[in-house]
Amino acid sequence: MTDPLLAELLELARTAAARAGALLRDGRPADLGVAATKSSPIDVVTEMDIAAEKLITGYLSEHRPEDGFLGEEGASREGTSGVRWVIDPLDGTVNYLYNLPTWAVSIAAELDGERVVGVVEAPMRGETFHAVLGGGAYVNGTALRCRPAPPLDQALVSTGFNYVATVRTHQADVAQRLIPRLRDIRRGGSAAIDLCDVAAGRLDGYYERGLHPWDLAAGDLIAREAGALTGGRPGLPADGDLTVAASPGVFEPLQKILEELGAWHD
Repeated sequence: MTDPLLAELLELARTAAARAGALLRDGRPADLGVAATKSSPIDVVTEMDIAAEKLITGYLSEHRPEDGFLGEEGASREGTSGVRWVIDPLDGTVNYLYNLPTWAVSIAAELDGERVVGVVEAPMRGETFHAVLGGGAYVNGTALRCRPAPPLDQALVSTGFNYVATVRTHQADVAQRLIPRLRDIRRGGSAAIDLCDVAAGRLDGYYERGLHPWDLAAGDLIAREAGALTGGRPGLPADGDLTVAASPGVFEPLQKILEELGAWHD
């Protein structure tokens, strides 16, 4: 990497994610409980989500005090440098609460509104994914490439479900109508990891409605830098209405079917 700013942002993101991941992995209390709820009583925040975000924002502020922040647990600062950090300190909180291994720390850096660095730390897998705009995607230093596209009826696709019951009911209906047209559907519980698994060739595709910027910022960049296509509804970028990521050849037919099935609305 030749750009000193991007190199600096990547190193800071990797260090912050590694420190937060270690805190979450090694500091998880045996009696971990719910500290707050968000969209519904089952959409939870734990004390560890909050502690991890404080660690990340504190570390980044120490090194780049003029940068902005957008964090899932409330970190928000405009900044004056043109750099904004988009942070999910614990993606997959319910998995973490239940001591399931599929959770991650996700940190992305934007420069003048464009995502330029993404890091996803998955401590229970022993994996660190990262990407720099135009520089490719990697896991533990090994270059990533998305999977060659199979026919759609042989594609393995992951998705996620909302914690609001009425929204989840519609999402389940979409999945029920989609699954006969695919090899199968998986539901891992961490958008960041699903996006990285598309990048790593472990999934042919992924889609979900209702993601926030911190859910997808780092993983979207990692998937694209590994050769996947990402977007939302046809002609639109990935957003809260719909996020789709898939190998070229799977992306367009999957996106088209999701549009027909109304996956972009509740």
